[in-house]
Amino acid sequence: MSRYFTQDHEWIDVTGDVGTVGISDYAQSQLGDIVFVDVPEAGKTLTKGDDAAVVESVKAASDVYAPASGTVLEGNAALADTPNLVNEEPETNGWFFKLTLSDPSELDQMMDETAYAAFVAGL
Repeated sequence: MSRYFTQDHEWIDVTGDVGTVGISDYAQSQLGDIVFVDVPEAGKTLTKGDDAAVVESVKAASDVYAPASGTVLEGNAALADTPNLVNEEPETNGWFFKLTLSDPSELDQMMDETAYAAFVAGL
């Protein structure tokens, strides 16, 4: 499994041709207490950069972008009842959706964990 990050603070864990997508710990800390998450439905086709999900916190509502192109396999149903999972476990159980990657070469344009940590440190 490999993890990649975008400059918009999404992460994607890739195993084979399946990616699991969420937002980084940094992103959830900037949003504050998350009160609602809308995830995409299975079967939805996303292009890299598309609005894929919505996260609402006590501070603001934000779009979550597709870090890579593909077809959604499932949204994280647990977030409907427990959106605070994104605050508590943003980079594990607080994932947003899984998708089958249609162009894995898009991952080459993303940051690894070391590069992302340096990016966040510079913000």
